[in-house]
Amino acid sequence: MIDQEMPLPPCNFVIFGATGNLSTTKLLPALLRLEQAGRLPQALNFIAFARRDWDEAAWRNYMREVLSGRVQVETEVLQRFVARFDYLRGELHDPEAYARLKEMLSRPKLGACSNIVFYLAIKPHDFPPVIKHLDAVGLSKPRGLHRIVVEKPFGEDIESAKVLNELLHRYFEEEQIFRIDHYMGKETVQNLLVFRFANTLIEPLWNRNYIDHVQITVAEEGGIDRRADYYDQAGALRDMLQNHLMQLLTLVAMEPPPALEADALRDEKVKVLRSIRPIPKGAVHAHAFRAQYKAGVVRGEQVPGYQDEPGVAPNSITETFVAAKFYIDNWRWRGVPFYLRTGKRMKAQLSMIALRLRYPPQQLFRETPLETLEPNWIVLSIQPSECMHMELHAKAPGLGMDTRVVKLNASYRSPDERPMEAYEALLLDVIEGDRTLFIRFDEVEWAWRVVDPILTHWATERDFIHTYPAGTWGPLEANRLFDREDTEWRNHV
Repeated sequence: MIDQEMPLPPCNFVIFGATGNLSTTKLLPALLRLEQAGRLPQALNFIAFARRDWDEAAWRNYMREVLSGRVQVETEVLQRFVARFDYLRGELHDPEAYARLKEMLSRPKLGACSNIVFYLAIKPHDFPPVIKHLDAVGLSKPRGLHRIVVEKPFGEDIESAKVLNELLHRYFEEEQIFRIDHYMGKETVQNLLVFRFANTLIEPLWNRNYIDHVQITVAEEGGIDRRADYYDQAGALRDMLQNHLMQLLTLVAMEPPPALEADALRDEKVKVLRSIRPIPKGAVHAHAFRAQYKAGVVRGEQVPGYQDEPGVAPNSITETFVAAKFYIDNWRWRGVPFYLRTGKRMKAQLSMIALRLRYPPQQLFRETPLETLEPNWIVLSIQPSECMHMELHAKAPGLGMDTRVVKLNASYRSPDERPMEAYEALLLDVIEGDRTLFIRFDEVEWAWRVVDPILTHWATERDFIHTYPAGTWGPLEANRLFDREDTEWRNHV
């Protein structure tokens, strides 16, 4: 999946927030794996921008320490990767730090370069000062060449998203802006396009005539991981559903694009978001449900409730679980409910897309043990395993009319093939200038429009929130979203 014209690769890659959790756990390991695979351009250098009072030797020792436990590579590869880095100590709000950054970028070692990646691995409220300071020292110019990578969430609501977009466009062209959602880099998510559009067996089933409903689940065993300062302001709706789950919904529901090009793909995703039925003000409770985890047991260990986590405000009603129901009012999906669910401290780590097919139009097995059949499913697992399969009925061996559910497995990786991490694919796309899997602003805007009625309504309800024990599949009250009594959440691949 490539744009028609690829820009030149960058020669410098600046990571703001280089010692933060995102950089340590995701970016640096992914870049090291790309080094191991020989995919990083030879002339590419990195600058780690962080506020710790380190020199270059201390930073490189830190890199060796955090990476040696996360990525299995030869010492030579690790040393080669570490040698690509320079370290710059600076505060994000300090103008002098950006002057030092500009001077570092012009050193003879790195060479004057007009093609630089600025990766904002920082909290969203720090985006504006970094963008403004880069421009103040001339690092946003020449306009059209540099690339800036922005992590989700893109704003806190539709208005703040527009303000951030206006600020970005003041200094950068849309082609320079890479709004990253790491779920788009997962191989199962990308394979969904192939699964749908390259198989004549699948595409005829992918509509309201055969699909009863769609479930998209992203369940996490972990809690908020010392991110209370961010998470207590965001919650599960902003942190996960508005971006990750909405992106998965658009890929499930989109029409075939006319070409596998960045804008053609994103045009179809926007059409889906524009077709989602608006939630009336008086119907939010029928379309969305929120809850918060309390103390419980996860993998045999006692864990605290959300309000007991360090840094969480007393009596916080921030949701750690959200479930929502949406309808897409177009020819393909009219009347098919899409159920989206995400939560922290759930029973298992699970991310999947599950499509339940309709029952056959005639029940031929009345007055037999098959009077009540389980439905057929199409399941695409993202975590913990990456696979795709269909669940069908087959007669069990023997004299009776008994059946068993069999899986038509469409796994696409052999046991000896290493899975590629999502950030590896997306970082390589940033370096190569491929924007196919990145998000255009009209996608962001329409996703906020979809969830805005929910946010607005919940903002008026500040006194109570449902709870669920940690280590469970969430509150039973979330079942009220289902249109029919025979529907339940699917909790397994």
